[in-house]
Amino acid sequence: MNVSPLDLRQQKFRSRLRGFDKVEVASFLTAVAEDYEAALRETDRLRQDLMRVEALLNEHREHERNLKNTLMTAQKLAEDIKANAQEEARRIVREAEGRSDFLLEKTQSRLEDIQREIDGLKLKRKDVETSIEATIGTLRNTLEYVHEQEARERDDKILLHRPRYSEPAESRDPHETRKIVG
Repeated sequence: MNVSPLDLRQQKFRSRLRGFDKVEVASFLTAVAEDYEAALRETDRLRQDLMRVEALLNEHREHERNLKNTLMTAQKLAEDIKANAQEEARRIVREAEGRSDFLLEKTQSRLEDIQREIDGLKLKRKDVETSIEATIGTLRNTLEYVHEQEARERDDKILLHRPRYSEPAESRDPHETRKIVG
């Protein structure tokens, strides 16, 4: 049973011939004592937690100081590296400018060779396209021929299966049974 301060203030005991009910008062006091004991244990636990958190905080502060020092050292090192890299870059640019004219001439020559190859490939492509178009035309004509043959064969089969009568349709009596010749 958890007892709040409000419960303590509002608790009423029944009176008996000789005063309050001793059992009821004793059980209420036991409940209050248990809650108070639990509160003391919780307070003690919270104090221990606070001490652990403060120790952890101090440890983190020490890490923060170390990180700041490391960061400042890294920043100084980065500036030194940057200065060296800029000097190296200037040297590389000077060397690259010296070689750029030679490479430009070589590249121009290669570009002309590639352009000739491209022109040759375009001619081959045109020849292949013409050949493919001719093949497609031949295949289209062959397909049309096959379709025409199939249509003729269907028409021939239809004519073979059509029933023939013994006398012409005009001379037949409509009420007379027809004789199918097969």
